[in-house]
Formats: sequence, C-alpha cells, structure tokens
Amino acid sequence: MHLKNKVIVITGSGGGIGAATALLLAKKKALVIVADINIESAQKVVDEINIAGGKAFSYQVDVTKYSEVESLISDTVKNYGSLDVMVNNAGIGGENQRKTAEHTLEDWDNVIAVNQTGVFYCMKLALQQMIKQGYGNIINIASLAGLKPSGNNLSYSASKFAVVGMTKSAALEYGRKNIRINALCPGYTHSALLDKLLDSKPDMEKTLKRLIPMDRFGEADEIAEAAVWLASDKSKYITGQTITLDGGTSLL
Repeated sequence: MHLKNKVIVITGSGGGIGAATALLLAKKKALVIVADINIESAQKVVDEINIAGGKAFSYQVDVTKYSEVESLISDTVKNYGSLDVMVNNAGIGGENQRKTAEHTLEDWDNVIAVNQTGVFYCMKLALQQMIKQGYGNIINIASLAGLKPSGNNLSYSASKFAVVGMTKSAALEYGRKNIRINALCPGYTHSALLDKLLDSKPDMEKTLKRLIPMDRFGEADEIAEAAVWLASDKSKYITGQTITLDGGTSLL
C-alpha cells in the first residue's frame, strides 16, 4: 500500500479505533505519532508497536487547546520531516443521555470542544503544513450519528454532523492542492463510548442490535482497515467522501 515511512499523526490513539489504526499502520511500516491526552495510554500503544518492530512515538495533546495542537504539528515536522497523513480521531460522548430540553450545558461545551473545535484546530494546522509541502491526506473519524438522527445525544450528533460538513467543505477547497480529505462514519463499534452506552440501561445491547442488520457491533480493527486504505495510495482518487461502516444500520 506504499505506507512505508509515511509520517502519520493519529489523535485520540491511546485506545479504541485510534489505537487499532496506529497498530495497523505501523504494521504497514508507517511512522506513527500516537497522540492522546492520556500519555500513559499513548505510550502503551507505542511500546506495543515498537516491540513488534514498528516505529512509533507518543505525544501528549489536548485537542481543545490550539497551542497544543500547534506544537503537535510543528514538532512532528521538525522531528520527522513531514506530515503525510493526519487522522483526527479524538472524540468523546456526553456524560448524560438526555433529550434536547434537558441536555446539560456542560455536556454541550465539552463534546463540541473536543469533537468539533478539536477537529477544526487539527485540520487548520495540518492543512497549513500540507500546503507548504505540496501534498497531504486528512482522515476524520466522524460517526453514523453524523449522518442520521441520534436521540438523547444532541451534542454528539451536532459535532459529528459538523465533522462531515467540515470534511466536505475542506475537500472542495484543497482538491487542487493535492490534498485529500475524507471521513469515516462508524456505527456501533466496540469502544469505551459503546461500553458507556451499554451500561446506561439493562437491555441496551439487545435494543441496539435490533438496529443492526448484521446483528453485531463493529470491531475497532474493522474501522482501522478502512482508515489504512484511505491513508494509502490505493484510495488516491477519493476525496470529500464519507465511508459508512455500520453493519447496515443506516439502511433502516
């Protein structure tokens, strides 16, 4: 897939989809920057990659802080020479599952800050570098919740719809600059976010699986496979697209 020695930054890669993507990209011989607000989690992923013979480095970053994202990008270029691919994966869900009128201001502020503003910061700064170097590739991890309504989840839904819109708008702007920008929209996938949702009600697992024609949740590795494909030259004529990986949920 010609990923050898490509410099790839993945935010929120201390666990879940981000970690699975980092591990798979490292197996393809990419140089991976495992960026996460939790440096201990990031370092565990890096250790696993390096023990397996890959090449990875950890970096602590809070994507809601512009200066920290700025340092992430500038240090990556300074230390490794370029920024070939940026995977904007960092994301959170709200602490409460409530309808819009009861949605807490804290959940709104926190979720929008990470999932929407954080992606904007990362895109803005990554694009500045990619314009300088004359090429680049950005992969945003959105969600099925950014393509269809999601009840009791307004801030998360709003943020993921925003990520889809930002992906398409930026792809339109930078297609002639040799920069591709796409989004992945996973459905219900095994992760800390899904675990939290499953714990919210006794029958939640059964309820959610009724919405999935394939009758199972996705695996982080399955989403990672799509991210690796988008990161490679196998997808070099695709930009501004959303790829849905949801076991058929969006068909209903």
